[in-house]
Amino acid sequence: MILDRDALEPLAAGSRLFATGAADSSFALVRDWADEVIAAGVPLVPADRLPGDTLCAVVTLVGSTTALAESLPTGQEPLRAVHALQHRIGAEAGAVVALNLAAENALLPLIAAAQLGVPLVDGDGSGRVFPLVEQTTYALAGHSPAPLALAGAGGELVLLETAPDRVEATLRPVVLSAGGWAVAACYPMRARQLRSAVVPGTVSRLLHAGRPGADRALAAPYGLRRLALGTIIAVEGGGGRAAHLPSLPSSVVIGESDGLRRLVRLEAHNEFVLALADGAVAATAPDQICLISSGDGVVIDVDQAEPGMEVEVVVVKAAPVWHTEQGRALGGLQAFGITL
Repeated sequence: MILDRDALEPLAAGSRLFATGAADSSFALVRDWADEVIAAGVPLVPADRLPGDTLCAVVTLVGSTTALAESLPTGQEPLRAVHALQHRIGAEAGAVVALNLAAENALLPLIAAAQLGVPLVDGDGSGRVFPLVEQTTYALAGHSPAPLALAGAGGELVLLETAPDRVEATLRPVVLSAGGWAVAACYPMRARQLRSAVVPGTVSRLLHAGRPGADRALAAPYGLRRLALGTIIAVEGGGGRAAHLPSLPSSVVIGESDGLRRLVRLEAHNEFVLALADGAVAATAPDQICLISSGDGVVIDVDQAEPGMEVEVVVVKAAPVWHTEQGRALGGLQAFGITL
């Protein structure tokens, strides 16, 4: 399959279906950027179709999408980041793969692949979205984000080498000093390693799910269920902060409009990680809990939730590896500082 300009719009639309934290202005910027560089198209290939010794580079946005819209890219950030990683590894990347496929992060790997003239892998390192670079199926398979190369819009180029569980803590202040956003090339792997670490087929799924009239559930490779339909009746801020997470906790309370008329409480820490229905646990991370506007089907971020909104609560089931003991430790409630 070739990803060309005709494929760009459905891919972009599919990438927004379960994406949190996406700003319209930055997303439009990256979509236009992809349109400029995609040219004749980028081959989309499964990881198991690549020669085993192919070096694969993960490309992702790090930092704030708001900062991206305010501090415009030069257009060379993905290329510079991958070139720096190649120099460190001593080999050329033969393919690019996504960290996750939420909004800008679905398009930046495509941009990098187009600029490098290499294929994009049909898959990602999440199957859903987590807030930290370290929260990936790549890490669960034993691969480190580092060495990681970071390219900023101001000309910054940083090579980060540290322990796998120190990458996010080390990366965050560097990104802030670079203007709040940058492009990272990380998780260098050979294709034979990637095959057992990637969540396969997810780019193709977004393409299908993003076409007009398609079912949103196509973008959820392991299943989707509706938890509740109702109205937000309260939004509550929380105190305290987990040192390894970038946001304060908060809660959203929803009055169910049909069925059992339950009170559904969503607990958030950067994202919704726990759903309680009349006090009983109804869903938890590592599954992804999404709050979706009933009016236009757009995902509502934690900080956008307001009383009176008509919403649907859906749960995107995470890949099976996230439901192992190791997966729950990295992406479950404990990872977000919540214990039951």
